[in-house]
Amino acid sequence: MELHKNLGLVELTMAICDIESVSGNESELADQLEQLLSAAPHLKIIRDGNAVIAKTELGLKSRVIIAGHLDTVPVANNLPTQLHHFEREQTIIGRGTVDMKGGVAVMLKLALEITNPINDITWIFYDNEEVAADLNGLGRIQRNHPELMRGDFAVLCEPTNALVEGGCNGTMRIELHTNGVKAHSARPWMGENAIHKLERALGILNSYKPKTISVEGLDFRESLNAVLVRGGIATNVIPDQAVLTINYRFAPDKDAAQAKAHLEEVFSEFEIRVTDMATGARPGLNTPIAQAFLKSVGGDPKPKYGWTDVARFSAAGIPAVNYGPGDPSLAHADNENVPVGQLFDCEIGLRGWLTP
Repeated sequence: MELHKNLGLVELTMAICDIESVSGNESELADQLEQLLSAAPHLKIIRDGNAVIAKTELGLKSRVIIAGHLDTVPVANNLPTQLHHFEREQTIIGRGTVDMKGGVAVMLKLALEITNPINDITWIFYDNEEVAADLNGLGRIQRNHPELMRGDFAVLCEPTNALVEGGCNGTMRIELHTNGVKAHSARPWMGENAIHKLERALGILNSYKPKTISVEGLDFRESLNAVLVRGGIATNVIPDQAVLTINYRFAPDKDAAQAKAHLEEVFSEFEIRVTDMATGARPGLNTPIAQAFLKSVGGDPKPKYGWTDVARFSAAGIPAVNYGPGDPSLAHADNENVPVGQLFDCEIGLRGWLTP
């Protein structure tokens, strides 16, 4: 499938989705985007690996960043895309339609067509979002080209049902380790069961009452859950070691140190080990440029409970929101599908914000 500027938004979305780009295999899609964007005289193009950045350089007083990732999770017999009528609305079904090539299609169409914006725009199409954080293309751009991550406001076109989700929760994973003594399971009194020693930690989790914390007018719901248990070497051996992995989703009023301190207080009887951490992002909706965005796209902003790359912008001092077509609960699902109406809603909302 070849991309070209004359495709309508529906056809463009399907064409982008039909170029398979599972994480690590984004080169063909990136090549076609680069070729198409390079033909637009109002844009300056920078290529970094399989990320493509397109900028206007009109010397305007403000700059906004609009970003989206090109990669998807593996295909599950859901390509090529199909256009269906579902519940009285046209829907595009296929891998990437929700997460997040519908948003990428909106970005590409607007990047090609908006030649006279009210703010300078940096369009970032990046790779490797669905895999390990150290491979993330947006993080790589921050390291290689920090000047490209400068702006007054950012929009990440992650799926939000075409509604605004400000900021995001942070996430921290910890491990609790317990030790025991091996013994034959026929003679358990001769050992100590390390798995049984997790009972107290599980009890703490069962009785824990997560908070809902208001940050800049948005209510972020926290959560604390066991997500993995490891232990034992055989079905007839009392285990001498066990590990409980816990995931804490915390509101963006906390930094990493505060989140860890809270978990140390909750699990004061245990020694905890942090295995993964990403701080959240405050909504940042109080600036004039953010207010203009909200007025253009309409609706009441909601909090983002899951972690997204808006946190990378927030860490760089750039207020950022999530805004894109598609139901996030369908991301990665085999029946991934995006309503056509949401594609047009996002196009109209962003165009109204970006143009006079």
